[in-house]
Amino acid sequence: MTSDPRIPRHTLAQPVVTAQIQTPSKGQLRKELLGTRRGLDAATRAQWDADICRHIVEWWHTSRIPALGVYWPLRDEPDLHPAYAELARLGVQLLLPVVLKKDAPLDFALWQIGEPLVQDAMGIAVPAELRIEPYPPALVVPCLGFNSAGFRLGYGGGFYDRTLEKAPRPATIGIAYSCLEAEFGNDGHDVALDRIITEAG
Repeated sequence: MTSDPRIPRHTLAQPVVTAQIQTPSKGQLRKELLGTRRGLDAATRAQWDADICRHIVEWWHTSRIPALGVYWPLRDEPDLHPAYAELARLGVQLLLPVVLKKDAPLDFALWQIGEPLVQDAMGIAVPAELRIEPYPPALVVPCLGFNSAGFRLGYGGGFYDRTLEKAPRPATIGIAYSCLEAEFGNDGHDVALDRIITEAG
C-alpha cells in the first residue's frame, strides 16, 4: 500500500452491467404468432375449433343476447361456423363486420347463413346485399394473440380499437387458440376484452 499522491485511487463503484430482456416488437410478434397458428396440424385445429364453438354456445346460454357480431375466418383464424349455425337456430341475429370508411369504426351488416357473400376491397367476406344494422350488444373478436391482462393483438389495422371506442361499448369475446398467448405492451388506445375464449375454455 502506498500514500504516493501520484497513484490515483478508485473511489467510485464500477457500474453494474445487467442483462436487458429483449421483447419483440409487435410487428415481429405478429409474424411469430402467424407462423405458430399456420403450423397447427389439421386434426388439432379441427378439435380446437369444435371446443371453441362449444364454449361460445355455452356462453350464449348464460348471456342470452339477441344479436351478435361475428367474423368470417381468414389467415387460419378459428372457424366458428358450427357455433354460428347453432346460434342462428336458437334465434340469435348474426352480423358481419363491414369496412365502409378507412380509419373509421367498423359497421355491421345483417347476415343469414347461406346467403351470397362477396369480398370487399380488403379481401374480407361481406354479405352481397348490405343491410347495415345498429351495433349488436356483443362482438366475437378474432385475436392473432392476447396477453394475460386481456388485451388483444390484431393485424395492426386498428378497426376493432376504433370500434370499441364508440359508446355504448359492446361486450367483447376474444377468440384465439391458447398457444397464442404472449406478453406485449399496450398502447393508450387499446381496450381490454371482456372475455377470451380458447379451446381450453
